[in-house]
Amino acid sequence: MRIAVVGAGVSGLVCAYLLAPHHDVTLYEQEPRPGGHTNTLVVRHEGRDIPVDTGFIVFNQRNYPNFCRLLDRLGVASRPTTMSFSVRDDAAGFEYGGSSAAGLLGAPSNLLRPRWWRLVGGIAALGRRGKAMLAGLDDQTTIGDLCDSGAFSRGFLDDYLLPMAAAIWSAPQSALLQFPAHFFLRFFDNHGMLDLRERPRWRTIVGGSQRYVEALLLASSPSIRTACRVTAVSRRPRGVAIQTGHDEQGFDVAILAAHADQSLAMLADPTEAERAILGAMPYQPNEAVLHTDCRLLPRRRRCWAAWNARLSTDPARPISVTYNMSLLQGLDTATPLCVTLNETGAIDPTRILARCNYDHPLYTLPGEQARARWGEISGRAQTHYCGAYWGSGFHEDGVASALRVCAALGATL
Repeated sequence: MRIAVVGAGVSGLVCAYLLAPHHDVTLYEQEPRPGGHTNTLVVRHEGRDIPVDTGFIVFNQRNYPNFCRLLDRLGVASRPTTMSFSVRDDAAGFEYGGSSAAGLLGAPSNLLRPRWWRLVGGIAALGRRGKAMLAGLDDQTTIGDLCDSGAFSRGFLDDYLLPMAAAIWSAPQSALLQFPAHFFLRFFDNHGMLDLRERPRWRTIVGGSQRYVEALLLASSPSIRTACRVTAVSRRPRGVAIQTGHDEQGFDVAILAAHADQSLAMLADPTEAERAILGAMPYQPNEAVLHTDCRLLPRRRRCWAAWNARLSTDPARPISVTYNMSLLQGLDTATPLCVTLNETGAIDPTRILARCNYDHPLYTLPGEQARARWGEISGRAQTHYCGAYWGSGFHEDGVASALRVCAALGATL
């Protein structure tokens, strides 16, 4: 078969890798580079060139089994890392970090703050009651509903759950409150966040995440067209036509591995089901800045962590998150290399090394219902759909959705 794969993020790359040995595969990517959210930048820092991840960063064996199996098959090396977390509230002069007992305490004066004791008690209570709470949730309850019901105190929500969720999904506080509670707590449970002891061991890819992209392309060698935006996908009685700004080509099958909104916009003739399902899954734009400005980390060095959230008084603004990439990737640097989302204006312009823009899926009750309807549109009219947005928005979800499409076409990992 002639197969068009539109989108060279992790889902599209896995589809090309599994299908290219048996079919004539063309991979389309609108950006100049393949990889999607896997974006490793090589920067000059402290006298040497260092590869730094700015999008996809971490994974673990327990929650990313298919992705880990893929890395093993490709021979891509990884290393252990830390997933410590900190929160900083400049308005109240409050901060804590989870990398050590001293960091969790933050300032000694926190021992006198009811706010700090609510935080510690809330973390312990989440570990004790989180699984039971998850089991009793219905599909219509949101995070905001849990807060209103008193299941979580507002202080614990603001100082821990929402900043943690913002670091994971890069969404504003107002949107996070509308996240389905079952989805939210299920993710926490799957990633060991409802258990204070048995947590997964996280890893990063040696040399940057781009290493697995390079290995996938080397192993499959599909025909790849980068910097080539697909303007229309037209279904025909015996195939699919892919139109770009340069030409039109015919294929037997199209796999749309772009975001939900992008996929819908490409369809020249969307069905009612495609409009309803793809249109129900929105996205949030975020700017990521690679820099060396330590002022974006907690003020106290003992509070520095791998993931560092900075609270805002504006609920419509995304919570700022700074990833300490030197810590996450094990980079031996005197001054940390950092990636900050949603607070570009606070960064010293002379310390900015690069800027990137990413869109992340937002999770809503209508979106959760739409995800369950994948079978109504994928595989119909010679068109298949995959992408991390069909799951929780992470690399394992992207791989799993690609495997689901490839299985329908007779290919397995």
